[in-house]
Amino acid sequence: MSLLVQQIANGLSLGMVYGLVAVGFSMVFGILRLINFSHGAVLAFGANIAFFFVGLHVNPVLAIVLAVIVSGILGVMIDKVALLPLRKKKSIPIAALVTTIGISNIVENLLIARFGSHRSPFPDFFNFGPVFVGGIQLSSRQFVMFGVCLVLLALLLFLVNHTKIGLAMRATAQNPKAASLMGINVNTIIALTFFLGSASAAIAGGMVSGYFQIVYPGMGFMLGLKAFSASVLGGIGSLTGAVVGGLLVGVIENVAALYIGSQYRDSIAFVILIIVLIFRPAGLFGKKEIVKV
Repeated sequence: MSLLVQQIANGLSLGMVYGLVAVGFSMVFGILRLINFSHGAVLAFGANIAFFFVGLHVNPVLAIVLAVIVSGILGVMIDKVALLPLRKKKSIPIAALVTTIGISNIVENLLIARFGSHRSPFPDFFNFGPVFVGGIQLSSRQFVMFGVCLVLLALLLFLVNHTKIGLAMRATAQNPKAASLMGINVNTIIALTFFLGSASAAIAGGMVSGYFQIVYPGMGFMLGLKAFSASVLGGIGSLTGAVVGGLLVGVIENVAALYIGSQYRDSIAFVILIIVLIFRPAGLFGKKEIVKV
């Protein structure tokens, strides 16, 4: 029972990270109907930039803040340099999808060129010792990671659902042409969405690096795929669904690792993805689109 509770705690803390990354997937998909497969690489970029600043003897928390800003700018550049020209030319959707895959490889290879392909130790900056809950020993890292991601997710949900910027984002997602006619700068809103999504991914990367005390250029690949599975599980395009999906994926894979074996934990997210696509393609909170013809 003690091991089960510990694995559930692990799953909840990692699940919040998956949810934070999945929100970035859902935000971009909600506006552009695009799966941004460069999102995982941006996560790795943020973690490695934080590691770079730590190497300059910057406080780890400040290092993550600086990495978040740089990663947000990278997200805007991805949109402006690679995706905006495709939108202007009204290219087919698959072109943008392939472009994000290419960007992912470019970012990862640039990180390898700068930092090398090896794994480097990341400072254990949010470990304050063990925490005992009902006689069960848990790690303070779990509570810190869960709490930070929970606060950030709450802020993102508040921004999207209760502010004018969020209203503009929802209007752009619903009908870009109508939003433009109402005076909304659609391209600015899209760039802001990429900034927020990339910044969220960078925070998640910093949290995961601090949790496992390791950082490397390819770390975003599997994390990105798991977050994508979480967003599909929750209903891609739904921010609430992304959070719930992240928590479910995190808990299920950690509990499964306890009973099935840790070597299979990375496969669990994709098993969940396949099952959801078969029985509920729209996800838990997703809705089928009604298209008038």
